Amino acid sequence: MKKLNDFIWETHGIHAGTEQDQVKHGIDRLEKVVDKAIEENHPSITFIIHSPRLTNFRYIAERETNVKFIRGNRSYLNYPKRIADLRKKYEGKINIKYGVELEWMGPDLGLQWSRSKIFQAEGADYVIGSVHFAPEGLPYDGSKEEALELLKMRGSLEAYWDGYFNETIQMIECFGDMIQIVGHIDLPKLNVDMPEALLNFETSSHPLANKVRTLLELIADRNLSLDVNMAGKFKGVGVYPIQSILRRANELQIPVCVGTDTHHVRYYGLNFKESLEYIQEAGYENYVSYSKLIPENRTIYDDHDLKVKYTVLNKGIELLNQRLDTAHRRIIPDFSFGGSFSEFLDIYKNSTGMGDYNAIRIRKLGKSITVTNEIPKSTDDLVNGLFSEHVDKPGVISSLFNTLASEGINVETARLKSNNDGTAVAFLSIENDNGNIQNVIDFVNGTSASAELFTNLTYKENAKLPNYYREGVYLLEMDGVNLNLALNEKVILTKHNNAPGVLLILLSALSSKDINIIDLRLGKLNNVGYSAIAVDGDSNVIRNLLTKLGNQYYEANLIEFYSM
Repeated sequence: MKKLNDFIWETHGIHAGTEQDQVKHGIDRLEKVVDKAIEENHPSITFIIHSPRLTNFRYIAERETNVKFIRGNRSYLNYPKRIADLRKKYEGKINIKYGVELEWMGPDLGLQWSRSKIFQAEGADYVIGSVHFAPEGLPYDGSKEEALELLKMRGSLEAYWDGYFNETIQMIECFGDMIQIVGHIDLPKLNVDMPEALLNFETSSHPLANKVRTLLELIADRNLSLDVNMAGKFKGVGVYPIQSILRRANELQIPVCVGTDTHHVRYYGLNFKESLEYIQEAGYENYVSYSKLIPENRTIYDDHDLKVKYTVLNKGIELLNQRLDTAHRRIIPDFSFGGSFSEFLDIYKNSTGMGDYNAIRIRKLGKSITVTNEIPKSTDDLVNGLFSEHVDKPGVISSLFNTLASEGINVETARLKSNNDGTAVAFLSIENDNGNIQNVIDFVNGTSASAELFTNLTYKENAKLPNYYREGVYLLEMDGVNLNLALNEKVILTKHNNAPGVLLILLSALSSKDINIIDLRLGKLNNVGYSAIAVDGDSNVIRNLLTKLGNQYYEANLIEFYSM
């Protein structure tokens, strides 16, 4: 039997405290828990904070102290800066993620309030949508007295639970676009019993059982994840949600997130393995975490090779999702697996095989990418092209493309390699030799500024494309077009009109802003050109450039990798 991990990539993780507020919630000294995570050799730690609530949604302790914006507006606004400071302090030691638990407070003012709070936490890795309060203003997770008061108002245990599920459904319908995860969906069991219809909802015909089925189907249809939350175990009522709900979620292919919902340093790390045992019991072999709102797939097993394969899968998911607008990123893609990745066929339902092709193909909405960690094999194809030895700095490759374009020569494929000593080499295969290639060489060699950049520029006929490949994760294909780019921290992907000078627009723009090109791959399909460019430079500057390339660019995206 495979060994389970001792560590989990949490979502509903460590609650950040509210600093100066009168009613405390969570950990104020975040450094203390980060230090503990580092001592445990954990690769990542995850913080979360509640969004502030309207004043008529307060717990007893909050009402008694007359605290208005509980879990404080000030601490909430300061939250992203606190995380940024932590990331700077612990850079290179641990990955720090952060999320928001968005409070549902109804479809009117509460909805507008919540939307405003999302803007105030821009940059969060994920958002959990949670129902804590009934419309009557009483909490589901407050005191027993408050729960009994709400139970009396609603008249029966079934009505109590029915109201909670209705509110959760309403939350998803109203701000399902703002969240990635649905929090603790059987929270009321903290203070009241679960009706028989819920305990056996899989076989029950009771309306309440149908309500749960409807809720889970809505979560699946909206491509949301389900929070598997250990806080209930801490409080003696069992994990949220119960196993029967979790089994149904697995049947519906709803991804799950795991977390301890920790509010004190001493509880950090407790029940990590138990949470994986719990989802495994329901049939799950993986779960998801999030970086910059994009899901990352995680294995439950302590298996190094499998973890490496998941790293490749996550890189591919990031590549594809960042080609799409935010609204479409949550859609679960289709997968194909081949070669050593074929074991994923048993894990991901409805996936397809690719035989011995050792790669993962990920596709949705007419776009696809293919990735692998296998070093691409060299091709025996012979091509004509320019071999260059040059200074490794921004603008050099752009100047070469510029000179080629001035002679009406289009580049078909490219190979670049930095020597990590201030110099680099490149080979540009030429799509059509129109007899002007010597003009290009003469111009470069005869221009003083260019001559200082190039130490060698030679035209070669019937040459093999050089093998500059190294270990790493590779983008093999984009929409079926071969590229074979080793993924860097930042990669630009484009689809454009395949004509001389078009790619030069992008390269010149990068050069003008001192953005260096680390590697470059080109491909084409009919009249559409494709490029994958590994770059180094300011991300905001690059994104701004990509919006100004003109209508000859059908797609231009900066891909940044956050997952580990």
